[in-house]
Amino acid sequence: NTRESLWDAMKRRETYATTGSRMIVRFFGGWGFDAKDAQSRLPGEIGYTKGVPMGADLEQGPKGRAPTFLVAALKDPIGANLDRYQIIKGWLDKDGKLHEKVYDVAWSGTRKPDPSTGKLPPVGNTVDVESATWTNTIGAPELITVWKDPDFDDREAAFYYGRVIEIPTPRWTAYDAKRLGTKPLDGTKMTIVERAYTSPIWYTPKP
Repeated sequence: NTRESLWDAMKRRETYATTGSRMIVRFFGGWGFDAKDAQSRLPGEIGYTKGVPMGADLEQGPKGRAPTFLVAALKDPIGANLDRYQIIKGWLDKDGKLHEKVYDVAWSGTRKPDPSTGKLPPVGNTVDVESATWTNTIGAPELITVWKDPDFDDREAAFYYGRVIEIPTPRWTAYDAKRLGTKPLDGTKMTIVERAYTSPIWYTPKP
């Protein structure tokens, strides 16, 4: 993490942001990632070998093949466990209209998406507001998987970015109430869900 390498990464757009937690996030796109790649302890090595990192352009792949994404996240060493890893896809249809869709691609525990809605159940909440604490008895310390876009159309320009979500933790209002011995006003939000966002990977079809 030298000054030069940090500036080079920003110039390449190979960066991600968090709302405060210091989790580690990986996001690679390509045309040949498979399930066994998610078993590696070196996802970066596989990601750079078989695909492109966050912030890059994904060139058009073989006819009839959808893009695959290798995603990984590691919790903040002194922070909360992870709830889920999502991929947000945006694309332009034939009329030039922008669409977006959120996919849950990796998550903690044994939860399963609702068959009728496709939504993943909440992870739960261990926050004790009065003591401004939480426990890592839910969530996972790391998440890693390979995901293939099930709705890919090689004629449509698209972008993809990753979003990593933690389990709920006390908000600053809970810490202040505990430290100062005050009672928050009714309706004050006392918990927060920290998260991270990667730079996108862009796909542009050939003319």
